[in-house]
Amino acid sequence: MILAVDRTPYSAEWLSRWRDDLTSALTSLLPAFARTYGYEPGTNEVRAASEEDLRALRGHADSPALGEALLTFYESISEVTLPDVGNGHFIHPAHDVLHDLAESGAVSLPEARIPHGTVFASDGGGLLYAIDSHGAVHRSYSASWHGDFGKIADDMPHFLEQLRSHVASFANPESSPAGA
Repeated sequence: MILAVDRTPYSAEWLSRWRDDLTSALTSLLPAFARTYGYEPGTNEVRAASEEDLRALRGHADSPALGEALLTFYESISEVTLPDVGNGHFIHPAHDVLHDLAESGAVSLPEARIPHGTVFASDGGGLLYAIDSHGAVHRSYSASWHGDFGKIADDMPHFLEQLRSHVASFANPESSPAGA
């Protein structure tokens, strides 16, 4: 069992609260977005896994590329699209992750105990996020599958907490240390 940062087990319940927190932050951000940034926002959402997503996922539940942390994530959340938060943040749907893995293979993660991982997310600048076989999350230093990656989170819950914090700060900059 993986424990989340708040010591609650990383589970469907934890992910539901995480999704609600992000949705709440987006709800406060999006109404004033066009006035603040001068253009209409795109679709920014945390999409819950549908029955169709779950059926497709069951066919890959034994894939070692997904691992426990990603499998738990995809059982609750299909994808995260946040093109208008900072530089943009995207957690790709499981079928895209598996397709990319089949097409491009695993990425090299020199800091991981087993030095390869699965790309599951990206940002709007093309940086990639990969998870290793022990659940740690690594970010690329460049927009390349073949570049170097550095560890940024010990596990998936820590990575998701970082994203939650970033979204909350972006949605309410005057309450963040950078906005003070």
